[in-house]
Amino acid sequence: MILRQILRLSSLFHSAVSIHVRRNIGLSAVVFNKTKELDPVQKLFLDKIREYNTKSKQAGGPVDAGPDFQKDMNESLARLQRAYGEGDLTKFPEFKFEEPKFDETPK
Repeated sequence: MILRQILRLSSLFHSAVSIHVRRNIGLSAVVFNKTKELDPVQKLFLDKIREYNTKSKQAGGPVDAGPDFQKDMNESLARLQRAYGEGDLTKFPEFKFEEPKFDETPK
């Protein structure tokens, strides 16, 4: 009986330690990747993402989108408005939940 408890505790200890070690290894891998010099392909990829991000903020929307993109987007929005009704389809909807009224009924 004591042996069973020891084995059970050792398995619990083993699982807790393994989770802790996996988390620490994962965290140290992220920190290590930030401190070491990047691969040239990774650096180019990150540079392009940052460049697109700055262009997108300056343009206020998609970068290098021609008139065909705007035409397709307007047609899609019009089709969705016909299907689902009015409203601004470019914004996330706002939900309003009202508290239910619980009235006591006399018996």
